[in-house]
Amino acid sequence: MINVGVLGATGAVGQRFVELLADHPWFNLTTLAASERSAGKQYGKVVNWRLETPFPEKIAKLKVTSITPSAMKDVDLVFSALPAEIATDIENTFADAGIAVCSNASSHRMEPTIPLVVPEVNPEHLGLIDVQRDAGRDGFIVTNPNCSTIMLVTALAPLRKFAFTDIRVATMQAISGAGFAGVAAMAIYDNVIPYIGKEEEKMETETLKIMGTLKSKKVVNAAFNVSASCHRVPVIDGHTMAVWADIKEPVEMVKKAYIDYKPPIKGLPTQPAESVHLFSEDDRPQPRLDRMRGHGMTVSVGRLREGLRFVAMGHNTIRGAAGASVLNAELIAKKKYL
Repeated sequence: MINVGVLGATGAVGQRFVELLADHPWFNLTTLAASERSAGKQYGKVVNWRLETPFPEKIAKLKVTSITPSAMKDVDLVFSALPAEIATDIENTFADAGIAVCSNASSHRMEPTIPLVVPEVNPEHLGLIDVQRDAGRDGFIVTNPNCSTIMLVTALAPLRKFAFTDIRVATMQAISGAGFAGVAAMAIYDNVIPYIGKEEEKMETETLKIMGTLKSKKVVNAAFNVSASCHRVPVIDGHTMAVWADIKEPVEMVKKAYIDYKPPIKGLPTQPAESVHLFSEDDRPQPRLDRMRGHGMTVSVGRLREGLRFVAMGHNTIRGAAGASVLNAELIAKKKYL
């Protein structure tokens, strides 16, 4: 078992990490870190558990520590659910102290030596860990993308055999993506908010790095364009997006690519049986019905039609956040980077 900890364990994504790690077959959740006001207290007494799954009582008595490497010296890897504005320095401190960091924060995603990974799409980018170590760092940082980017690149993965130069996407993103207190009730009820700060820029840049090629110890971005328009909608969990791609092949050929798709990884505990599920029904996928497919780790695709147009959907705090980091950590462990 690999000892792991969670940074920012009381927040929305932090709770998802705890949920996924409490009974993990490879990882032993030994340490939970949060703000100084929670440090020294039992996790069960300071966390306001808001997930639909029962609170994992086995970790209720774990004492929350401060967010420092010295407080987590017995762990091999930490999962970061920290806000981006404080994650930059803290994650660097952990990596410099010899601890591996799997981060859900946006702080380091676009740095040239730090992998931005979706295991089903670009597992080879973990080679950048060696670049970090060659530069003298004892630990390392690996990031997962923005939640909406994860849905997009996973849905595009089966289509890489086709030529395309233009991707356009319009998202309908769940309120949980903004955190517990992120969107006021009076702002989102009976409403659609046609702007999410920095979301469009993340989709347009992160996608190109993820689907790029690792050459000579650096990533060469993919040679296509992404144009995104992002919207917040009154759905609790599950990001839905309409995607347009300038793929010229017949729809039946594209459907076959989805049906035949096999991801380049296997044997990881959090990996779903289907990384991408293709619906034949005209009215699917839907967040309420389909977000928990594959225990929340499957990206669903439907309405595939001429144009080329389709709808993609996935669970934003599992597949799009904590689950993505845990899957990255499993791949890291399998490749013996720890």
